[in-house]
Amino acid sequence: MSTLLFSHPACEQHDPGPLHPENPGRLKAVMKALDSPEFSGLLRREAPHAEHSQIARVHPESFVHEVLAAIPEHGDRMLDADTIVSPGSGEAALRAAGAVVAAVDAVMAGEADNAFCAVRPPGHHAEPRQAMGFCLFNNVAVGALHAREVHRCHRVAVVDFDVHHGNGTQAMFWDDPDLFYASTHQFPFYPGTGRAQERGVGNNIINVPLPPPAGSSDFRQAMRDCVIPALTRFEPDFVFISAGFDAHADDPLASLNFVEEDYAWATQQLMELARSACGGRLVSVLEGGYDHAALARCVAAHVRTLMRF
Repeated sequence: MSTLLFSHPACEQHDPGPLHPENPGRLKAVMKALDSPEFSGLLRREAPHAEHSQIARVHPESFVHEVLAAIPEHGDRMLDADTIVSPGSGEAALRAAGAVVAAVDAVMAGEADNAFCAVRPPGHHAEPRQAMGFCLFNNVAVGALHAREVHRCHRVAVVDFDVHHGNGTQAMFWDDPDLFYASTHQFPFYPGTGRAQERGVGNNIINVPLPPPAGSSDFRQAMRDCVIPALTRFEPDFVFISAGFDAHADDPLASLNFVEEDYAWATQQLMELARSACGGRLVSVLEGGYDHAALARCVAAHVRTLMRF
């Protein structure tokens, strides 16, 4: 398998402050892990800027301008209680969304079998008109709509195993039966959405809430019994992963107990499905993960599987 890695140094310039969990050290830990010799076969590219029109497929253009206008020249600014921007945040957010767009283009062109976007800020909490939960633009949704509008991938799926429910992605996909969103996540927990009864306009939303201290067996059962069968029935033309690693047992922000091998296993399951449904077309996008050492190990397990399976 050939795997593309998209990232950009600008993504480390988004700085919510040294005590904020979503800090530049996260990406530094990820990139250090992926610089080890076993990942020498990764094809590496710098993430381009997303065009405003690409982001505007999921966020109103007025919102895109509002977020970028809020970026301070000095210091920082709070967009909500959790979401803080600094002078480098606008560039980082445009590169994060642009990475996913470029990854879709590359996979569709046959330049690689799949891709991993090591970017920040994350995106799955960003709603159409609201930045929240550390997220400015919904990177994976931008990529999903790009795959559909530009590459005519009619049915597009996102599977999200971040410990927090991706309320933003769900909101954007809710009314479109040709967009599929599945999430395993801790519940009850931030942001308060993600009940099993939340199903979307065409049963295109699959939520599998997991109570603490759920661990490996619970996660794998959720994937085997709920997510994979529903995704198989959906018959996607393109598969995305919202790859958050904060359900790991060492993560400080949550109370689930996944281990690195769970992420490798889930990645393999999704790759098998993508191979049978859509020629293996798959793009993974970094979301959460706040213990730097655990995050680095989990990303390594995830990308190793993308490269080798």
